[in-house]
Amino acid sequence: MSDIEDNDPSSSLVRPSWDEYFMRIAQVASMRSNCIKRKVGALIIRDRRIISTGYNGTPRGTKNCNEGGCPRCNSLTASGTRLEDCLCSHAEENAITQAAFHGTTVKDGVLYTTFSPCLMCAKMVINSGIVEVIFNVEYPLNEISFQLFEQAGVKIRKFKLI
Repeated sequence: MSDIEDNDPSSSLVRPSWDEYFMRIAQVASMRSNCIKRKVGALIIRDRRIISTGYNGTPRGTKNCNEGGCPRCNSLTASGTRLEDCLCSHAEENAITQAAFHGTTVKDGVLYTTFSPCLMCAKMVINSGIVEVIFNVEYPLNEISFQLFEQAGVKIRKFKLI
């Protein structure tokens, strides 16, 4: 995917770049999150088309996080601790699994996410065949994820919305 603007320089019409367009949609997806600790949204794109979306929250058919569904989030646990107690699925995880649920391949796709992927999500991204990850804000525990992306040949870059 190219970040080339398709704006006509002689026109007064200003359109967002593809990165801005997709990242803003990921931000809107994050608003669907039922997690009380953090709201994250993700999109998977192929050929400049959205093929899947996801946001973080408890699994389908279970009590929502904001209704007491996740003990870790509801105990206001410090960031980066007791991760094994969290019942919420991550936005990237949900975008990938929603595509699988509906029989849509994400191979050669691009993932836009409002927060850089954790290690678990990085492994899912790599194994699902996604080739590029574009994120808005860095997750504080992402050094290993970034190393894994580099080793696997998955491009990763920050696109910060203003």
